[in-house]
Amino acid sequence: MLIALIAKDKPGALPIRQENRPAHVEYLKATNVAQAGPLLDDNGEMCGSLVILDLHDMAAAQDWVAHDPYNKAGLFESTELIAWNKVI
Repeated sequence: MLIALIAKDKPGALPIRQENRPAHVEYLKATNVAQAGPLLDDNGEMCGSLVILDLHDMAAAQDWVAHDPYNKAGLFESTELIAWNKVI
């Protein structure tokens, strides 16, 4: 099951993102991530995340978010998990 995580950073949280990015990238590499990358604001600065998880259910996706170093550092203002179907 593919699940899209759309996470938006708290305002002014770019330093938190930068400090925790190495741990977050390692977490991405070590877990069931199909695709991932930052969301960008109008100035091209990172302001959130889009992660496509390949997991067996929504509970597993919620657990993945709970253990994400970005989430543990308090980076996100909001997170949303949505079942996703790859077409192209």
